[in-house]
Amino acid sequence: MGSFWSCCANSGTGLPRIRLEMSRENYNSRIAIVGASSLRGKELRQVIEESSFGASELVLLDTTLPPGTLAEAAGEPTFVRPMEAESFAGVRFAFFAGPSQEARANWRLAKHSGAETIDLTGALEEVGAAPWIPDLDTLLAPPEPDSPHVDEPGVYSSPFPPVMISCRLAAALARFSPARLAILFFPPASEHEQAGVDELESQTTDLLLLRPVSQPVFDAQVAFNLLAGYGSASHPSIAQMRSQIARGVARYLSGRIASPAIQLVQAPVFYGYAFAAYTEFPGSVSLATVDEALAAAGMHVTDKSEPKPTNVSIAGETKIHIARAESDPNVSSGVWLWGAADNLRLAAANALRIAEELLALKA
Repeated sequence: MGSFWSCCANSGTGLPRIRLEMSRENYNSRIAIVGASSLRGKELRQVIEESSFGASELVLLDTTLPPGTLAEAAGEPTFVRPMEAESFAGVRFAFFAGPSQEARANWRLAKHSGAETIDLTGALEEVGAAPWIPDLDTLLAPPEPDSPHVDEPGVYSSPFPPVMISCRLAAALARFSPARLAILFFPPASEHEQAGVDELESQTTDLLLLRPVSQPVFDAQVAFNLLAGYGSASHPSIAQMRSQIARGVARYLSGRIASPAIQLVQAPVFYGYAFAAYTEFPGSVSLATVDEALAAAGMHVTDKSEPKPTNVSIAGETKIHIARAESDPNVSSGVWLWGAADNLRLAAANALRIAEELLALKA
């Protein structure tokens, strides 16, 4: 774990996305995307093709599609390959972006082939994958010696978008020693993959046409509604999602700064996480100073002339967008924050940043 964190500490203090100068050998390396047909997998493929990895050969793997299914990578036709050891041969990075059970069942194939594994599903933290937010680590002190160690070298976890948002907010505000920080997230239907998007779409149409709604994913009406909980048949439940996010935040911040309180309310939106945060300081802090701290932590703070961010306005953005801080009308030291982030793009961009940093270590 020491070398993992020391590489972060030595990578500089700038937070803009690093564009590495790669050798021809690195450009020609193979990259595998496991779960290529998932929403995360599709977004990851697009981000890779737009990056300095764009000339790499993409190997598409997916247990939900039959091998040989025609697909496209970098504008060229390709095929979904079978999930077997041979498919990982020569792979430099293996990204797991599909269902969590797919990652649990197949990550060893990638590891044994010599590929460095980057998980976007959260499943591999169970086996000791190292969670990593490269742009954030330079803001935090090194972890305490008794913090969770890495049981699986070469296996990394790109945390869920709300975990990244929570950790970045906590790191940005740590300099003010806040008495409390609470964050309310409004998760989109796409956090339940394509099935969640399809269900919200069909419920919206059915309600407008006065037809009964189907609800196999949420087991509840999510269209035109806000939910503090799903139906009993839905899995994972909002409570389980909240617990998973809270555990991810606590693990990443452990021994460095205090973890914020986390709550979720399901919103009837397709894509993009919106969030409201409340923080209370022990003394007076100027709002301009808070905005400066948020910007220094790599977030885009809206200009006074800009409207507040929404889950629609941030589509395709790799950064977290946040409105300028506002004072609470009743609590003199209380400050409210409002922001939004593209859940799919944020996850894909951070996973790719991990690969860039790993290449930089081997340069």
